[in-house]
Amino acid sequence: MKTIFDKGNYGEFLTFAYLEKLDGHHRLMTNLYIPKKDGSTTEIDLIMLSQTGIYVFESKNYGGWIFGDESSKNWMQILENKQKNQFFSPVWQNKGHISALKSAIELDNDSLYKSYIIFSERCTLKNIKVTSPSVKVIKRNALIKTIKKDIESSSNLMTIEEVDQLYLKLQRYARADETVKKAHIDNVQTKKF
Repeated sequence: MKTIFDKGNYGEFLTFAYLEKLDGHHRLMTNLYIPKKDGSTTEIDLIMLSQTGIYVFESKNYGGWIFGDESSKNWMQILENKQKNQFFSPVWQNKGHISALKSAIELDNDSLYKSYIIFSERCTLKNIKVTSPSVKVIKRNALIKTIKKDIESSSNLMTIEEVDQLYLKLQRYARADETVKKAHIDNVQTKKF
């Protein structure tokens, strides 16, 4: 029930449910706390490990109009009442997740990593500019079509055994204790001020 009433968690749950239905061998992992070089952690919402790559998802359960550019540090949300809210670029956020992940698993091959920014159907993506082929900014209802096309047009970069080994290696980051979670939240809140 907690997931249903928490908009952020619910968005991640829906994305997970969509991905779970994909054909082929893949592994899904949620809420990974990956160590960063400065000793803090970064939390990755959702990862899909597949023979075609490591898909890193950042879910945004926002409403309103969303404006953003891959090269901009901040994006803009405009609500129906004309209220404007700036937020940290989810593309930059996911780039940080991928950087920490590369260090943690010691796989520095850029072609392995695919960044997916998933917005809820409640928003309208306006004037979103993304040029990197490994970065997708889409609404959740376009996820399956987009990722199937991505998988079909990608070569296998890992064997099934390598996917499973990576899944086992990442398990330690999925079992964060309350101390790690609290330290992560405290660090995020400190950065906001």
